[in-house]
Amino acid sequence: MRIVHPILGAAIAAALMSTPVFAAELTGTLKKIKESGTITLGHRDSSIPFSYLADASGVPVGYSHDIQLKIVEAIKKDLDMPNLKVKYNLVTSQTRIPLVQNGTVDVECGSTTNNAERAQQVDFSVGIFEIGTRLLSKKDSAYKDFADLKGKNVVTTAGTTSERILKAMNADKQMGMNVISAKDHGESFQMLESGRAVAFMMDDALLAGEMAKARTPGDWAVTGTPQSYEIYGCMVRKEDAPFKKAVDDAIKNTFASGEINTIYNKWFTQPIPPKGLNLMFPMSDQLKALIATPTDKPAPDVKI
Repeated sequence: MRIVHPILGAAIAAALMSTPVFAAELTGTLKKIKESGTITLGHRDSSIPFSYLADASGVPVGYSHDIQLKIVEAIKKDLDMPNLKVKYNLVTSQTRIPLVQNGTVDVECGSTTNNAERAQQVDFSVGIFEIGTRLLSKKDSAYKDFADLKGKNVVTTAGTTSERILKAMNADKQMGMNVISAKDHGESFQMLESGRAVAFMMDDALLAGEMAKARTPGDWAVTGTPQSYEIYGCMVRKEDAPFKKAVDDAIKNTFASGEINTIYNKWFTQPIPPKGLNLMFPMSDQLKALIATPTDKPAPDVKI
């Protein structure tokens, strides 16, 4: 009889068991990705500098997208799939949640605020950014803060927390504003730039992105008292704990390694495509704190 050393025997048994057991335990999105050989990323077309299209290739770029690619790298290692294919699926403020829910999109990293209402429909990763909701207006205009907007045309983007906050403010304070809901951030800024609205309410970092692509960026200013502080997260399907953990771990590792600083500087303090303009938007103390202590909870004073 051939005798196998007990330690060696245990190692062999573990090796034989590890792969099939891991494969058998795959569920939800990880199973879907493993079986299809593809991961589908949701992206925006005009959420500068988070997730947007800089040219006609159809391939997104941006701060959030770079974090999304870190998630893909981690999933490739977790599933031992170096040739995992990446598919891109365009989403809007209105379609992003349904497309995650129905499985069309596996993960969406863009400019989506983590709040209690949305958390009933999808799960959020640890936060990837923190913003304040403010205004973009002409630098020399009289419309510097929300109290100045009584009776005026004000634009925001449909399906966003800014839209909800602005409409609630209009009703509660009887301001008589004409709240215009544009289909995306690009259209919102076009309405502002063309004079159809006196101010554009949105997340301050997104406003900086729109200002940077203006014909004359120096004509505009981000202003106003923040109406909420909000945390962006990546969306995944609800009750899929293994995939959410894989996403969270990838983001936390990007933070812990310091790679997040390179990604941030690339999109907020250096020239970005397509025009090579610089947002000149240094990292806030709030974001530094979020990176130091990652959480998947919404900002404590978020308004929804």
